[in-house]
Amino acid sequence: MKTLKRILKWIGILFLGFALLAGAVYALLPKGPRDLMPYQDLTQVPKTMVAGESYAVVTGTPWATQAAVEMLERGGNAYDAAVAALLTLNATLGVHASFASIAPTMVYDAATGLPRSYIGVGTAPSGATLEAFQKRGFETVPPADIWSQLIPASPDVMIALLQEHGTLSFSDVSEPAIRVARQGFPATKVLLADLQNFSIIERLGLCAIMPYNGEVWMQKEWWRPFHLHDRMAFPDLANTFEEMGAAEQAVLNAGGTRQAGLQAVRDLFYRGTIAEKILALHREKGGLFTRQDLATYSGAWEQPVSGSYGEFTFYTNGGWTQGMVGPLALQILEGIDLKAMGHNSPRYVHTVAQAIELAQADRDAYVGDPAFVDVPMDTLMSKAYAVQRRQSMTAGAFGPLPAPGSIEGYSIPAQSLNDPRGAPSWAGLLPELDLRIGNDTTQLAILDRWGNAVVMTPSDFPWTPMVPGTGINLGNRMNQFRLEANSPDVVAPGKRPRVTPHAMIVFKDGQFYMVFSTPGGDMQPQALIQVFLNREVFGMDVQEAISAPRFYTISAPSSFAPHEASPGTLRLEADLYDSARAGLRQLGYTLVRDVNWDMDYGGVGAIVKGDDGLIYAGADPRWETQAAAK
Repeated sequence: MKTLKRILKWIGILFLGFALLAGAVYALLPKGPRDLMPYQDLTQVPKTMVAGESYAVVTGTPWATQAAVEMLERGGNAYDAAVAALLTLNATLGVHASFASIAPTMVYDAATGLPRSYIGVGTAPSGATLEAFQKRGFETVPPADIWSQLIPASPDVMIALLQEHGTLSFSDVSEPAIRVARQGFPATKVLLADLQNFSIIERLGLCAIMPYNGEVWMQKEWWRPFHLHDRMAFPDLANTFEEMGAAEQAVLNAGGTRQAGLQAVRDLFYRGTIAEKILALHREKGGLFTRQDLATYSGAWEQPVSGSYGEFTFYTNGGWTQGMVGPLALQILEGIDLKAMGHNSPRYVHTVAQAIELAQADRDAYVGDPAFVDVPMDTLMSKAYAVQRRQSMTAGAFGPLPAPGSIEGYSIPAQSLNDPRGAPSWAGLLPELDLRIGNDTTQLAILDRWGNAVVMTPSDFPWTPMVPGTGINLGNRMNQFRLEANSPDVVAPGKRPRVTPHAMIVFKDGQFYMVFSTPGGDMQPQALIQVFLNREVFGMDVQEAISAPRFYTISAPSSFAPHEASPGTLRLEADLYDSARAGLRQLGYTLVRDVNWDMDYGGVGAIVKGDDGLIYAGADPRWETQAAAK
């Protein structure tokens, strides 16, 4: 017994000594910023509407806005500028839209006068069966597991835009992104919203579980906190962009055509050395990607989903997004005298929130990748259906999400999709880590001097293993699939998840009028609806419409696993909460008060063609969004 006590005593002494030594070493490690850069923050500060005669740009960071302007000033068009802005967003807002991100895209071609949608979301790999996920014991797709990675989409989007509509080379449009990724830029409030609150244990855990992610984001210094305005640089990503440009230049130097050069860029990613690095990661980590998955991937052009409100027609992406929520909700609201209710009055907030909740119920019941799901989109977007759904509105809060509408020939899933699912698989590994899933998206919108427009909502999050040596993050968008066999959004090989990001083009009286988009997960259509109504019903200019206080219904199950819901609950920014809380409580709502210009409420960028011939653009004060016009 005495021997055991002596052993335990020495173990205790050694443990204490190790702890003291570790504490002393930690105390000596550098924890301050590496290289602070001068910068004036754009997040949660007032912004001014810009106007021009030639072009307008609004994107999620000032560097991406500058990249787009640089291309337009070189004589490039909206498509060239959009790719430059997208690559620069990948570099300067990598926690929201890392390369190779998803990039749902809408374009307006001035030559034809038509809006078009490009499918900018990747597919599930061939091994991603429901049975495979169930065999691993998952109730939902895990957000921090390599199995949540989709086949990457944004390289395909970029090359499609440049080949069909662009005028500049990939080397040209990638220059700004390479420059800022290599030279660095100051960390912004938006960039740090996901990172700044990491504890030392969380930083150490992330580096241990995903060492290359830690190398990219923390330069292997897990002990050093993130600091506002500290220099952020991504040399591996710059090298990847340069490698892609070099593939193009090799073809051009050999006498090849512009189109062949662009195809070489695409082939390098999906069939060449970059593909090999992606496949090596999946072999090492037990992932699902195969060579065939990458080599055969392609997006495509499609007819956009459309709906209308008065003289306005809305065009958005197909059933692989939640884009239909906005047009359907607005059609439900059509004919209701919203102006008479008063802007952001309790009755107005209640009415708009109910239209959104009705549309969300239909989204969850009927909408999925139309290549796999027979989506009754014509019915959902019909005026008769909107009338039917309008009759379901009630004097008080719905509470749980209302039932979806009845559509002849279609069955509603028997299992309630309102039920929140199990805890994500990383619970216990990083128990306090707040991934802020749902905020991590950004936006860009561009209108050029010829009248062409491009609008995107790029997204993807570096919470799964990144591809070593490349700066490439393959995201976790499979997390928006369901693992319920009767859901239209159930996972399947080759299928696209119904993602939250979507882009929007608006016509007025049959003519191009407006482009806008936003980050924000399930808040995205809600933010766009409120901005549109602020402008067209209440007469605000585009900047006022974006800056006005917002509300956010969270009654629907989150589109992100584990699909949690808060029935009958509204979140409101502070000024709106203070003015409307009494009336909304009387209507039966549970309320949450958030700060004014809260990041969770979207980061809208919008461009409008004025009747006076000018182009007007607004940027959301909630995010680092910046507008420019000339």
